Amino acid sequence: MKGNVIIDRELCKGCLVCLEFCPKQVIVPLEKVNAAGYIPVQPAQMNECNGCGICALVCAEVAIEVYRE
Repeated sequence: MKGNVIIDRELCKGCLVCLEFCPKQVIVPLEKVNAAGYIPVQPAQMNECNGCGICALVCAEVAIEVYRE
């Protein structure tokens, strides 16, 4: 089963907790800041995502949604 991760870059505060907990390492920091001045994260290598949802569970800002395909 594959997953699809959607991250609201404006809600993300760049704490990188999701990056640390992702077992497949599919989340990476973005190279530019959001409107609030934080460096948000973005999904990458989505073909590796298994849709576990851990990233969404650990996000304190509720900026991540995970869908299984």
